[in-house]
Amino acid sequence: MSFAWPDRPLDLGGGNGGLPARRAVVRWAWRLFRREWRQQVIVLALLLLAVAGTTIGLAMAANTPSEASVFGTADHIVTINGTGPRLDADLAQLRGNYGTVEVIEYAKKVPVPGSANGVDLRAQDPGGPYGRSMLRLDEGRWPQGADEIAVTDGVRRRAGLHLGGAWTAAGRSWTVVGVVENPLNLAEPFALVAPGRLGAAVDHVDALLKVSQSQYTSKPRPDGISTRRRNQESDPATTLVLILATIGLVFVGLLCVAGFHVMAQRRLRALGMLGAIGAGHRHIRLVLLANGLVIGAAGALAGAVAGVAGWAVLSPVFEPLLGRRIDRFDLPWTPLLLAVVLAAVTAVLAAWWPARAAARIPVVAALSARPAPPRPAHRFALAGVVLLAAGLTGLYLSQQSKGPYILGGVLLTALGLLLLAPLGVATIGVLARHAPLAPRLAMRDLARYRARSGAALAAIALAIGIAAVVALGSAVTVAKTAVPTGGTIPADQMIVWLSEYRMTGPVPVLTAAELEGLRKQADAIAAELHATALPLIGGVNPNGPLDRDSGGRPPAVLGIRRAAGLGEPGGVTYRDVDMVPIYAATPELLTHYGIDPASVGADTDVLTPRANLDGYDIVPGGVPRWHPVFQHVALPDYQSLPNVLLTPHGMAQLALTEAPLGWLIDSPGKLTAAQVDRAQQRAAAAGLYVETRPTGADETRLAAWFTAGGIAVALGVLALTVGLIRSETARDLRTLTAAGARRRTRRALTAATAGSLALTGAIIGTGCTYLAVLVWFHRELHWLAHPPLVNLAAILIGLPIVAYAGGWVLTGREARAIARQPLE
Repeated sequence: MSFAWPDRPLDLGGGNGGLPARRAVVRWAWRLFRREWRQQVIVLALLLLAVAGTTIGLAMAANTPSEASVFGTADHIVTINGTGPRLDADLAQLRGNYGTVEVIEYAKKVPVPGSANGVDLRAQDPGGPYGRSMLRLDEGRWPQGADEIAVTDGVRRRAGLHLGGAWTAAGRSWTVVGVVENPLNLAEPFALVAPGRLGAAVDHVDALLKVSQSQYTSKPRPDGISTRRRNQESDPATTLVLILATIGLVFVGLLCVAGFHVMAQRRLRALGMLGAIGAGHRHIRLVLLANGLVIGAAGALAGAVAGVAGWAVLSPVFEPLLGRRIDRFDLPWTPLLLAVVLAAVTAVLAAWWPARAAARIPVVAALSARPAPPRPAHRFALAGVVLLAAGLTGLYLSQQSKGPYILGGVLLTALGLLLLAPLGVATIGVLARHAPLAPRLAMRDLARYRARSGAALAAIALAIGIAAVVALGSAVTVAKTAVPTGGTIPADQMIVWLSEYRMTGPVPVLTAAELEGLRKQADAIAAELHATALPLIGGVNPNGPLDRDSGGRPPAVLGIRRAAGLGEPGGVTYRDVDMVPIYAATPELLTHYGIDPASVGADTDVLTPRANLDGYDIVPGGVPRWHPVFQHVALPDYQSLPNVLLTPHGMAQLALTEAPLGWLIDSPGKLTAAQVDRAQQRAAAAGLYVETRPTGADETRLAAWFTAGGIAVALGVLALTVGLIRSETARDLRTLTAAGARRRTRRALTAATAGSLALTGAIIGTGCTYLAVLVWFHRELHWLAHPPLVNLAAILIGLPIVAYAGGWVLTGREARAIARQPLE
């Protein structure tokens, strides 16, 4: 007796086959990639450029100036003032508690021509355990003897020194034996002697420790010391680069979606045949997903190799820009690996939607190469409107200052913009009925292949949106600079400051000769503007501590006392934006503002147009409840100009002494951008700092560059998209040519495709941007009354015209073989 077991019936599309079937499908996808990689070169190139740019950006972020230029490899710097047995005892206590301690001795600042703050004179071991990375020998040798010194190249040039020459500093004559630098901060001027060679000239020492914060605070420390702790937070520059790279990969992913849709449509019959012989929906999806993974991995790895090679070539160029020495192969490998993975994942995600759509097409429809019917655009539009509204709400609630609301608002607004793209494509199809024959065919073709066209349109709108944001923001800045009142300084005046901190930080202590030399530089700047330099004098506490880095003292200002926030030291804090400068009421300053010095009362403390100074403390020192005698006078209402003047009586009441702050230059007319640039260059050469009202020229140039860049990117996206579309519809063009369509018709098809996408993308991108800007400036809508008409015209009119003209000029060639059809 025999039994016959019938075979299990084949379930077409049921997903049978298990691992062998999946392996066969992946192997077929790999062979397709090897055979058709030329058709996928656009996607590969985009991924390569994105990863290469990210690699160079990460390398630059890893080599930006950091606290390593001050701390080396240490975690804490303990500053000890004084010398002798007490210093030795303090250092012994630190060594006993924390182990290895590197000591760097400092003398008082050494005055050098061209530097308002002087330079450091330090004694440091070049082979120290923590600070060796902060020293590098460029010429000569390290100082060793009692009278040997090495200087940086900047000090050598300013002081006119040379190897073997003599230099007088700290009351001694030194022989220059070497040229050194801080490779982590090339702009730092200093002079170096061997450890222990400063002798009695030591002013203070820095002790470098490598311990955690908990270890440092758990043990007793010497009295009278100050401590600086290294910031342990993650590198913000690297995080920013990764965020920008993610945004860029989103842009590239949109273009990849369009490319994968075209490839899926081109392979539709092959995929249908695969389904006909038993492949399931999961197998068909796996074909395109595997193809996306291969393309993503190949493009990402090639981009990483190209980025590393590009950085090795370009790093010497970036050294002067970054102000530090660069090790070409000291790259942030972990973030770089993350960028490669993100690029590969981007390609897989971009392939997922076309794979999902192709897997849902019935086998018969796939064999006939019929495209899937487009999904209704209102579904995407509804989600886009919801996300856009949520993003605008976040920007409104941010009040231009709350970081989480700003970040969330920008991201949601961008996502809303992207989801509105299918609605734009559907609108193109609706408007096609009113167009001539050739443009009508092109516009309906865009609507027919909505997924492909929508991804390209979203990329165009994103590029245009970024350009429009910069243009509108720059227009607001230019409008603010054109207002004659408000701000920090008028448009026809300039302040030349001694300190880079202006009045919110220490002002250098200068000798009479040094001050006279800097005054001559300020006079030279004023002479170019046909004006004179008026000295600005402030008040400082002569008994206050000197700043460790600059050797100066902070001038007295008015500040509003606020409770310290989370992570801020102390119980109170003062914000720079709330501070009001205090100037000394010198006879020259009073005469400049038309105030008769004889009219000032003998017991008057303050000259000001303000009704009172309630709520303000004297900073530094936090002197509250000060009740000065007022005399009201007319003074300018600008943040940096004199608005509160202290009389000699008021200076005496606060125990302050006069200290020079800078010079006020009142030009006969409005300062131009060229005049400001020349003044800044001359001031920088002298170690001075210039403050002027923004001219708006830089913002205008920035807006122009971003507008041109956005248009260029949009045109590039159009070129890629139109090329994909035309390659996919090559058979339709052959049919039209066989039916008698002339060159003009073929040109009109391509031109209409490019022009309609450009116009729709410009409208969507600019419209969403304008909504975001309106919400952002909801309290200052009057600044938007001056739109950047030239930039907007270039986007809304110039881009569609250039796109249409480019499509018309660059196409129209007749197919070589009309009757030949490609074999599947």
